[in-house]
Amino acid sequence: MPSHIKMALTRTAEAIPFVNGRLCLGTWQGVFLWEHRARSHQRRIVLSFQGD
Repeated sequence: MPSHIKMALTRTAEAIPFVNGRLCLGTWQGVFLWEHRARSHQRRIVLSFQGD
C-alpha cells in the first residue's frame, strides 16, 4: 500500500523545456530527485532530447 501512494504522489518521468541550451524554468521552479528508500544505492538517470 505505501508504495502505491508514493508512486501516485511522485512522477517517474518529466518533460522540461530548454531554450538556447538553458533550462526554461520559472522563478520558483526546480528539478529534484526524490528517493523512497531508507538505504543508499546507485541510480542511473537517462536523458532524452527531442527537437530541431
